[in-house]
Amino acid sequence: MKVVTAHAMQEIDKQAITAFGIPGLQLMESAGRSCAEEIIAEFGLKGRSVVMAGKGNNGGDGYVIARLLGQKGWNVKVIILADREQVTGDAATNLEKLPGSVINYCTHEGRLSALHMEEIFQADVIVDALLGTGLHSNVSGIYLEAIDLMNASGRPVVSVDIPSGIHGTTGRVLGDAVRAYMTVTFAFAKLGHVLYPGAEHTGRLVVVDIGIPPEVMESAPGYDFMNADAVRLLLHRRDRTAHKGRFGHCLIIAGSTGKTGAATLAANSAVRAGSGLVTLGAAESIHAVLEIKTTEAMTVPLSDGGGGYLTDSALQEIEQLLVGKDAAAIGPGLACSPGTYALVRNLVERVALPLVIDADGLNALAEDITVLQRKKTEQMVLTPHPGEMSRLLGTSIPDVEAMRISVAQEFARTYGVFLVLKGARTIIASPDGSAAINGSGNPGMASGGMGDVLTGIIVSLLGQGYAAWDACRLGVFLHGFAADMVAEKKGEIGINASDVLEKLPYAYNKLLK
Repeated sequence: MKVVTAHAMQEIDKQAITAFGIPGLQLMESAGRSCAEEIIAEFGLKGRSVVMAGKGNNGGDGYVIARLLGQKGWNVKVIILADREQVTGDAATNLEKLPGSVINYCTHEGRLSALHMEEIFQADVIVDALLGTGLHSNVSGIYLEAIDLMNASGRPVVSVDIPSGIHGTTGRVLGDAVRAYMTVTFAFAKLGHVLYPGAEHTGRLVVVDIGIPPEVMESAPGYDFMNADAVRLLLHRRDRTAHKGRFGHCLIIAGSTGKTGAATLAANSAVRAGSGLVTLGAAESIHAVLEIKTTEAMTVPLSDGGGGYLTDSALQEIEQLLVGKDAAAIGPGLACSPGTYALVRNLVERVALPLVIDADGLNALAEDITVLQRKKTEQMVLTPHPGEMSRLLGTSIPDVEAMRISVAQEFARTYGVFLVLKGARTIIASPDGSAAINGSGNPGMASGGMGDVLTGIIVSLLGQGYAAWDACRLGVFLHGFAADMVAEKKGEIGINASDVLEKLPYAYNKLLK
């Protein structure tokens, strides 16, 4: 599913009107009609509705909804938070089509609660047509009062285009925002619908066609939102005559004393994600432990000088291990010594295979980010969480979180890597500037080892022959989808990384049906 910025949607509307001659009034009628149809489909042919409307085009959509619901037999009340003369253009045209008996103007803060609280609280449906995707400043005054009333009412709210108070591009709450039961939006979902915290306010999202020409839709700039339908298109089905040699052999370099769990999770996840063969290379001091903790993955002890962690002294052994492999990963639980960092940087310059770098591998890169300009592989995947991303950039975590998409895109373009910026709504960015937003996952994933599982999944997919862009998008979604399946059974508290990796085959199976 393509999602767009608020600005892109404004340009789409403008192009439809100016280049294709579609009247704005026609687009408004289509938008309002689609909303009314969704309300009737959800709540029935009759009921009581209060339409909370602003003075702009979002309010104009609300006037259309009110007219059409009234024609269907609904008891409709329209409360406009503006004076009549402030409503202009197409919105004014649709306001004129409403019977005066249903219209109420309310412009003074405090009067909304005093005059209309009872009808708002007794409505079967409240239509939020206050503020659209053009909002850029915090709501205040009577608009803030209206949002608070809608949220306090306990009644289902249907937001028109976007919940009032949500920034259409960033998903930020601008002061306060409507918590919608359902949001009906037009042509495309907006970033504000799918990014948090906006996603929490959107409720059930319905995207409707309002007659934007296909040429405009196809050429519109946007982002991939990875849901089950999108991911199914990426999945490779297996031939009945397949054998393990067809599904790749990946090498994972991971682990150190006290961090054998990270290495184990990465290796076992690669197995569960469908690799034909998995080899785990680790410091010889911890090798015996890893042999017990991994069954299907092969393990190889690497020279560590008795220190319990790998350094660049193991470089030659690792280079030999890379022969015959299809993809490699380095980093989970690797340790933070200068020698380890040197090993990682040397591998960046020498490994030509598709390569995933995570955890301590990322910390090594942060020590000298210029090494990425000397990388050998054309398919390098970095999987930082916001803290690791801030170290790679030399900036703060709030700065990373404030502009997650643009931060990921700029880094991926600058260094020619595929970047997976983890978190709620993980962002995947490509060297060519493309970006995708993951739609799976839940708060139960805020638990140690989840990143190690993701590393194992992505390196497995690379080894199976998926292109890096597809491996990242599919891998991130599978990771969250498996966690969602765990949460369905266990709830979101107490989920661990092993729970998620064990669900990976079930996640594949559900997607392939």
